[in-house]
This record gives sequence, C-alpha cells and structure tokens, in this order.
Amino acid sequence: MAPPEALLDAAALHTVRRRAGLLPSRDDGEPPEPAPHDGRPALPEAAAHRLTMLLADRASASSSSGSGRRGSAPDLAELLPQWLAAANGHGYAAPAPSLPALLDAARARTDLRPQALTFAGARGLWLARFNADWKFALRGGAGSAVLPDLDDEDAVTRLWEEGLFAERVALLAALRARDARRALALLASTWPKERAEDRLMFVDALRTGLSDEDEPFLEEALSDRSRNVRSTAAELLSALPHSALAGRMAERALACVALDRLSGRPSIVVEAPYACDTDMRRDGIAPTPPTGRGERSWWLSQLVETAPLDVWSGRLGGRSAEEIVALPVADEWRQELHSAWCRAATRQRDEDWARALLDGAPPSDRSRLLAVLPPEEQARRVASFVASDGLSEAFQLLAVCAVPWPEPLGGAVVDALDIAREAGSYPWSFSGVMGLAERCLDPREADRLELLTAPLTETEDTSPGAGGYWSEAFRRLVSTLRLRARMQEELRGEGAYGRTGEETR
Repeated sequence: MAPPEALLDAAALHTVRRRAGLLPSRDDGEPPEPAPHDGRPALPEAAAHRLTMLLADRASASSSSGSGRRGSAPDLAELLPQWLAAANGHGYAAPAPSLPALLDAARARTDLRPQALTFAGARGLWLARFNADWKFALRGGAGSAVLPDLDDEDAVTRLWEEGLFAERVALLAALRARDARRALALLASTWPKERAEDRLMFVDALRTGLSDEDEPFLEEALSDRSRNVRSTAAELLSALPHSALAGRMAERALACVALDRLSGRPSIVVEAPYACDTDMRRDGIAPTPPTGRGERSWWLSQLVETAPLDVWSGRLGGRSAEEIVALPVADEWRQELHSAWCRAATRQRDEDWARALLDGAPPSDRSRLLAVLPPEEQARRVASFVASDGLSEAFQLLAVCAVPWPEPLGGAVVDALDIAREAGSYPWSFSGVMGLAERCLDPREADRLELLTAPLTETEDTSPGAGGYWSEAFRRLVSTLRLRARMQEELRGEGAYGRTGEETR
C-alpha cells in the first residue's frame, strides 16, 4: 500500500476508535431553554444561498492559505464583511443552519465579530453557550443580545443585575443611545462590584452621548484600581473641553509651549516637563516611556495631546491652527509637538486642526487626520494624492475612505492602476491596492475596467510576467465588482436562486 493511502487508512481507523469510545453525555434531567425567537425578516432565498457560499469559501481559504496566486476568481472570504454589513443594514435575521459556520468565522477573524454577532442575533448568543469555542460571543456579542422593553424599569434592572456580560453591554449601549443620564445611573449603581475587565468595557461605552454630565463619574474613575480604566476615563475627560481634567492638562501644556518673541521671526519654544508627579499620573499620564523614548518628550507629548486645542490660539498670538502649524519650532521639538497635535485633533475631532496638519504629517498620522474630515473631502484629498504621488503611499489613506469610493477617487485609482499596467511596473507591488479596489470600487466601474483585462505585449522594459499578471488581476477585479453588484441585488430580493456561471460564483 502506498504511504499516502496507509496514512489515510490509519487516520480513518483512529477516527472510528475515537467515536466508538465516546462516553455519552450526562443527563441532568433538564433540557436547555428554547432558543429565543428572532423577529427580524428572513433572508431572500438567493441571499441565503450566497451566505452559504461565502462561509464555505472562508473555511476553504483558511485551510489552503499560502497556496500561491489567486487566479481570476473573486475572493469570497474578503467579501464576507461587506456582505454582513449590508445584511445588517437590511435588518435580516441569520438562517438558523448558518449559525455554527457564522460563529466559527467570527471566532477565526476578530474583524468579523461585530457584524457577525449582530447578524447572528439572539439565537447566535443562545447557541454560543453550548460550545466553548464560541465563548467570545458571550463577552463581546452586544449586538446579539435580547433586550427588554427599555421602558420596563424592572426588566431593565433585572437584566443589568443578572444578565450575561454581552447582554449587559448591549443594554448599556442601548440605554446610552436613548437616555445617557439613565444609562450612567445604571452603571454607577453596580460600579464598585464590577470586575476590572468589565469596568473597562462599561466605561468605554460612555463614548456614546459623552457630555459634561459624565464628568463626576469619570473623575472618580481616575482613581480606579485598573490602569486601563484610568487611562480610558482620562481619554474621555480630555474630549470634554470644559472638564476639570482638560483644564489641568491645558495648564500643564501651556507651561511647556510658548511663543518666542525675541527671535527675528516668531517661533515656538518648548520646555518639556522635568518630572511626572502624582497628580499627573492620576490624570492619566503614563510615567514610563516606551523603549527608546526619552522621558521628557514622552510626558510632553501626553500633555499636549490631551489639552484642548482651542487653548493654543490665545497662547500663540491669536493665530489660527494653520498659522500655528506653519510656525518654526526651536530645538528640534517640531516633530514631537506636531505629532501630539495630530493625536489631539484625532481625539477631539477638530476639522480645522486636521486640515492644518494633514499635508505635513507623516504617513502614520495622515490616515487618522483624514478620518476626521467629511467623506466628500476625504475622497477629494485622497484622489488628489493618488494623482500626484501614485498608489505606492496611498494604501492607508484609501482604507479610510467611505465605500464604495465616490468620484473622483474611484477614477483616480483606476487611472493610476492603468498607468502602472502600461508602464510594465512590478505587478505584485500593487496587490494590496488591487485587493482594496475589489472591496471598495463602485461596481459600476466594471464595464470601464473590462478594457484593461486584455494581456499587454511584454517588452524588454516590462517586468517578466507582468502582462499576464495584470490581465489576471483586472479580470478578477471585474468579476468581483460584478459579484458585489449581484450580492446587493440578492439582498434586495431581486436575485434569482440557482443561476450558474460567474454571477453565482
């Protein structure tokens, strides 16, 4: 017998032995409680069939990862997050037979969990109790919890005091969106008894509806025994420009940064802190810097990023954000100061400061600043960047923009890919952008891209194999865009089950 056949026979025999030796489960006399009813509408038949294919492709892709070139077929596993988001947007319930595969997918990919658990709903949370592999859903499946009538005070209190963690998180989030003050009172009623890891997620839920009324609770949380809770409370307080913490941080930051009026032209001088005292630590300043970072610069950056941005105009001669960013900074403190302002603009969602800092920001900060701006402005700025600088530095910026990419962004990406193709560039350098384009381009671009699927004639200046790769990549892009359009039709109830060929693939 050939070695492969012998191995398979041995594996089959081992499987039979394990099954034959399995002990029956102990009957405790009580059957499990029935699965809760899911009142959401059922998926259209074609969409349900599509979900089965997406989940099956995810499993096969996981088992065959690293197998080489992808070919021209769409990558269904990468379309699963988008499909789930669209299904949740329609308010559909997950088909019961798909729940195990859906929970397996969420277990394997943390990026899928919020959408997958929302789609799985209360039945997914119920099912997760019977499999230890799915226990993550019991701690993070807020979207799948069954909530009582929020006007029923007794039911709300009972769920808050007796429910699973996922149910309590969902309840707090729902109350917070409806009545922030009532949600805060509910949290405060049990706060001293909560576990540290639970307190962290509960305090993080206060981001929704955050207001000055939350300040007393968050000030108390600054003395929490958990460092992560203290840090999150300080972050939330720093987002309240009129909070006492914001005022304390502003006072400390302003003592470190000033306008040098004695030099020939106005400039900024910096005097970083010499110590991190007890009060600073209570307000969320981490005393120990990361490896390779100086203590004083570390303390300075934390003070500046948590100080309200509107204090700098008065401190620096009444200048606007754009004028402040243009000022020279003495003694090589410019990068440190600007990076801290970038984080402050991101945290405080300040569009003026984000615009002022964007062009000169390093790539690591640029995408975060871009996320502060309105979607139309994001698309316009990234399209301009792609047109002037190409795609090599644009990946992180493209990932920020709303899907599907609006014009002029979609056209700019297609034009840049066409230029790279015509130039015979190394095709694998653009594989990341190609993958992003498959998920983010408007499906209406498919007909235009069809012209780019024809193989190019390779020349001595062309990278070996580039023509075939580009043809394959554009065929995959076109088929993926058409598949995305088809999936949207199916979710709207317009798709017919059982079609063959590329459309159902």
